[in-house]
Amino acid sequence: MPIPALELEVQRATPAPTLWSERFAQRTQRMTSSVIRELLKLTEKPDVISFAGGLPAPEVFPLAEVERASEKVLREQGRTALQYAATEGYLPLRELLVRQMARYGIKVKPANVMITSGSQQGLDLIGKLFVNPGDRILTESPTYLGALQAWSAYQADYLTVPVDGDGLDVDKLEAQLRGGPKFLYILPNFQNPAGVTLSLERRRRLVELANHYGAPIV
Repeated sequence: MPIPALELEVQRATPAPTLWSERFAQRTQRMTSSVIRELLKLTEKPDVISFAGGLPAPEVFPLAEVERASEKVLREQGRTALQYAATEGYLPLRELLVRQMARYGIKVKPANVMITSGSQQGLDLIGKLFVNPGDRILTESPTYLGALQAWSAYQADYLTVPVDGDGLDVDKLEAQLRGGPKFLYILPNFQNPAGVTLSLERRRRLVELANHYGAPIV
């Protein structure tokens, strides 16, 4: 039985389905769903109090102060505030940070400071700048999941050092430093997720070893 002309045209016009999985970059094969995103989904439930998501208590948010600050900015500099600006961040804020860092002996210029939208963007930028496929990054074990997700996207490998009650176990650090990490990712204060703080003695040893092996500390 002959195929009607109209049906034939429809068949010819129907495109083949796009095989999206074959178009993804190879690095996506190592990427998984965000654990942090899944945790935040749980925190949206009104009967859940999260001790895992790093969320501050909303009842202590300075709502009135933020409202006054927003009104002041919009009233005095509204057109500037709502316009596109330099990607490095608001210059007066960068200048303020430079003055603050100078109090601790860190001498930089505003051009050396970049404002990010939270730590996760900062970690991603570090990955873009430093990590090639197969590069090794030394981290604590356990460490912040968001950092692993940021750098795994750039096909990093990991060297790990355990954490105990005083933080990073520096006695086991040198053996991993011999593996030639691109940099060290260390959380010295209230380590995430262990919650421990690195002792002063261990901080000094960490800096000594990192300096000896020429490995920057993030």
